[in-house]
Amino acid sequence: MADAFRPFDVTRVRNGERAQAVDRAATEEPLEIRLHGRAFAVIMRTPGADRELAAGFLLAEGVIAGADDLGTIEYCSEAAESAHPGNIVNVTMAGSSADAIDRMLAARRQVTTNSSCGLCGRLTIESLRAEAPPLQCGWMIDRTMLAMLPNRLRSAQTVFDETGGLHAAGLFTADGRPEAVAEDVGRHNAVDKVIGRMLMQERLPLSNCLLFVSGRTSYEIVQKAFLAGIPIVAAVSAPSSLAVDLARDAGVTLIGFVRGNGFNIYAHPDRIRP
Repeated sequence: MADAFRPFDVTRVRNGERAQAVDRAATEEPLEIRLHGRAFAVIMRTPGADRELAAGFLLAEGVIAGADDLGTIEYCSEAAESAHPGNIVNVTMAGSSADAIDRMLAARRQVTTNSSCGLCGRLTIESLRAEAPPLQCGWMIDRTMLAMLPNRLRSAQTVFDETGGLHAAGLFTADGRPEAVAEDVGRHNAVDKVIGRMLMQERLPLSNCLLFVSGRTSYEIVQKAFLAGIPIVAAVSAPSSLAVDLARDAGVTLIGFVRGNGFNIYAHPDRIRP
């Protein structure tokens, strides 16, 4: 397995002065996901938690509905001798026939997803909207606790300390306790990793968790949260217009610009305690 970052010789310029130095860059490598031995998708990601990433990605893409659909997720043995050892995983789905796999693959296009791509394999925009009822939420989070989450997420970003170049996603309880945190060059990948970890532990739906992300909130991140049953999504940056629309339709509380003691609530504000 590759390291999460690599050292590079750089020329550092400060106040007009140049000096040779060593810097670290976050590792980005392809992860090929195969279904029953057949090519399905290639994700550009930071190595680590690859099985969780694959599980979360397949949930977000609508390939699986939960842990019961997963058979095994294993690194391909033949990949050990390839140019990218440790970068190929094969997923088998429980109870899926060869015909079912054929139909599913035929309904999709093969894609390579870059680190900024969230749901790149869908054929149409319409297929992104999940056919599920809006989420209900029986708990609230205090505004002061919400304001603490950026620092709590940041304190868990060990690789960011080395590179400054990774996104993070964290699942938190109402009292601010972290359930899972992941880093990746792609914020969507980080979300897939934490959701995939909970999926593999058979803990979905995540109705008692809040998802906090280090970057902006796009449509895809709200969609991933919705599919995992997460009723509150917050971020240090802005949401997109489509993310706001989906959050309002899906029953997801959406919060942006969580900085200092303030934030903006774009959907379902009643779950934030004054």
